[in-house]
Amino acid sequence: MKPPPFEYVVADSVEAAVAALGTGEAKIVAGGQSLVPMLNFRLLRPAILVDINRVPGLAFIEDRGDAISVGALTRHHQIETSPAIAEAFPVLSTAMTHVAHLAIRNRGTIGGSLSHADPAAELPMLALLLDAALTIASPAGTRIIAARDFFRGALSVDLEADEIVTEVAFPKLPAGTGWGFEEVARRHGDFALAAVAATLTVADGAITRACIAMTGVDETPKRADDAEAMLIGKAPEPALRKAAIDSVRASVTPNTDLHASADYRRHLVGVLAGRALDAAWRRARGAAA
Repeated sequence: MKPPPFEYVVADSVEAAVAALGTGEAKIVAGGQSLVPMLNFRLLRPAILVDINRVPGLAFIEDRGDAISVGALTRHHQIETSPAIAEAFPVLSTAMTHVAHLAIRNRGTIGGSLSHADPAAELPMLALLLDAALTIASPAGTRIIAARDFFRGALSVDLEADEIVTEVAFPKLPAGTGWGFEEVARRHGDFALAAVAATLTVADGAITRACIAMTGVDETPKRADDAEAMLIGKAPEPALRKAAIDSVRASVTPNTDLHASADYRRHLVGVLAGRALDAAWRRARGAAA
């Protein structure tokens, strides 16, 4: 299959890229792992493709003290294998191994994945879990938006036609934080039928901070706010664990498709939440010891 005709523009700066986006029906191409198949299936018909691969300064992973910042052109495999990411966010390093296959991770970018916002993708869920902040450039300048406010719906984000994501900042986790990541897919590398990631911060034997994020079970990645709140100030025990799992299941509205029913996904997300919380608790207690 062939894409519809389009004009091809190579941008050499962020300013040139956003200017080109403002000239007509245009799309950014970086890794192209989602865009190109959509073009070939004629699901998108942009008049212009703006290639940002030659824009300098957009591919980096930098430790900035209280956060790790990642440039929008940073490839998935770079995140997966980064020592800085592994030290600060082992949950992110682990999740990256579940993203498609190595050939795709070598080309796909963090900016592209977050902007595409597939409701079953891992990176949007991790951005939500880790309270990431996205820097967005436009002809008017830059703005910063929290991941919580960025995802609007399936394949829909808070990004205007002439804006691009340039950087993603992940605040470092507090001391005494453990993590868990669980995913089920039909085959390794497929999109998740359901996935859950969790972090728990423990002090004096009680949870002081809880974060639970899910993907594959709603129109966007989601945080389990109610389940998080009920864990604060407590230590896990069977009744609390069950209540948190029930709350996670109640917070999602999964779809039925050819891969799984809504009921199956709702059951699955609870099972995965329990496993992720158990792993996070074990690691948090070890980190706090």
